[in-house]
Amino acid sequence: MAVVRFVFAALKPGVSAAEYERFEREVDYVVAGKLKTILSYSTHRITEAGAGISGGPWDYIERIEVTDRKAYQAELAVVGKKMLEELYEKYLDRSKTVSVWSERIEA
Repeated sequence: MAVVRFVFAALKPGVSAAEYERFEREVDYVVAGKLKTILSYSTHRITEAGAGISGGPWDYIERIEVTDRKAYQAELAVVGKKMLEELYEKYLDRSKTVSVWSERIEA
């Protein structure tokens, strides 16, 4: 069974999309590639959101497919600790970050 985490995120005031996306390419994708529990990872710029979605506005959504939720969280707390600290210190508004866990329904 595939476990997928979706993370909705908003930029801090004054942070440009170009700055954040450079960090994503140069740091976040590199760290994600080192985590053994991540099967796939991608970040997407949100271009439009339906009127019924509340809690935002968000600028980005991440899709993280993992082997096991608890193992991923434990590995991220160690391998991704510095990256997460920099991410929220410089780029993203932690108060607007929303995470959703899901299990894929197989065909």
